[in-house]
Amino acid sequence: NLHLSLSECGRAPLNTKIVGGQNASAGAWPWQASLHRAGRHSCGGSLINNEWVLTAAHCFASGLIVYLGRQTQEGANANEVSRNVSQIIKHPDYNSTTEDNDITLLRLSSPVTFTDHIRPVCLASANSTFFKSTVSWVTGWGNIGTGASLPSPQILQEVDVPVVGNKQCKCLYGVSTITDNMLCAGPLDGGKDSCQGDSGGPLVSKQGSVWVQSGVVSFGNGCALANLPGVYARVSKYQNWINEQMTTNQPGFVTFNSSGTDGDLAIICSSVLVGGLVPAMLIVSFESQESQLSKHVTCLVFFFFF
Repeated sequence: NLHLSLSECGRAPLNTKIVGGQNASAGAWPWQASLHRAGRHSCGGSLINNEWVLTAAHCFASGLIVYLGRQTQEGANANEVSRNVSQIIKHPDYNSTTEDNDITLLRLSSPVTFTDHIRPVCLASANSTFFKSTVSWVTGWGNIGTGASLPSPQILQEVDVPVVGNKQCKCLYGVSTITDNMLCAGPLDGGKDSCQGDSGGPLVSKQGSVWVQSGVVSFGNGCALANLPGVYARVSKYQNWINEQMTTNQPGFVTFNSSGTDGDLAIICSSVLVGGLVPAMLIVSFESQESQLSKHVTCLVFFFFF
């Protein structure tokens, strides 16, 4: 069939309770993928049908193994399956300097069977709106602070982050840094964010009983710092591109509608950063988590307060 049934995507039957900045319950985010390279977790991703995973372009590497249904990075995971990657489609306009179009599709070596622990997420369609303060959730196994690894047994983490409008995000990061292909999220007083190791993972919002992916973890300046929200690839900008790569079994695209008026329209920058930031030492790419940093791109991970 041409399209994944919309009744199949965005359903998380085991997601019954969510509190920000804590361990996720098993099966709460059944589309969450863990991308392993050289035997260790390097990035996140999201299952979008039974044989494709969405992730960040800057996570691209050969020799990836994809784990689905995984809860912890240590010990047994009774509900997980693993697949090799048979095809990598990086967005042709990805810019590794600016991180624009930071999105990639991974084709699994063979399809997976959906269970309560392994299910696809719905994707935000081109006409979706994510107004300022839209409640969103980001998940991953990344650091819990700058340079602070997730402690054993490395259970999947979840945290709630509100959308920050692009106008306000441009004020904070610089006009040239944030493009229309990006979406920002995080409380402006800091304390909640994605961080190193979360890159490529999903940012989702709930509409009715369905979870819709709005963003792909891309970059940030440090982790969970005040006035520096996480930056995500804006999924709704890529509906046509994603569908062009899949002639059959296309993902479930859902229009996410924000209600009311977008508070971002009223934002006035007190001082606009025209040139943008060059966070040379504050941002670490997943390629060099143990080395001195260089890249403007970050693998984002959660910063949680305990």
